Amino acid sequence: MSAEARRIKEPMHPYTARLLGLLGTREPFAVLEETPRRLADLRKRIGRTGLEQPWSPGKWSARTIFSHLADAEIAIGFRVRQALAEDDHRIQPFDQDLWARRYGTADADLALASQAALRAWNLNLFRSLAANELTRVTHHPERGDESVDRMIRMLAGHDLNHLVQLETLASQPG
Repeated sequence: MSAEARRIKEPMHPYTARLLGLLGTREPFAVLEETPRRLADLRKRIGRTGLEQPWSPGKWSARTIFSHLADAEIAIGFRVRQALAEDDHRIQPFDQDLWARRYGTADADLALASQAALRAWNLNLFRSLAANELTRVTHHPERGDESVDRMIRMLAGHDLNHLVQLETLASQPG
């Protein structure tokens, strides 16, 4: 049993299980490092006219996904830093759909540049963490206890989730 499993006793939240399932046995740092390049490639493939296209009926558009990924990078960076700095920290969740209401006119290229810069900054921190820092636990009111390591792995799964959506969009004709 891993140190995290010993410290986090409640059943895994379905969202957590889904993201970690998407990551599977992949190395999270490899996924995190590759994502900005893949996003830039997808942005080119989607083009200007594809930005407003939802990846599936009733789902987010490419513009919204790019914007969400920039905001998610801010949020996870903040959460990890709080978990490292504060004992018994409680994460403040956010409603991504409420945040997404502001993305309709967001600059997708600025969102991508922001995500790439923030990702580099977050990876710099993540790579510096010692084993005892990776096992620090914080509490998410909806998902329960999460270690820093789990948050990093979930971020990689989150990337993979949205990359699949953007690949779907990029492969659509016109």
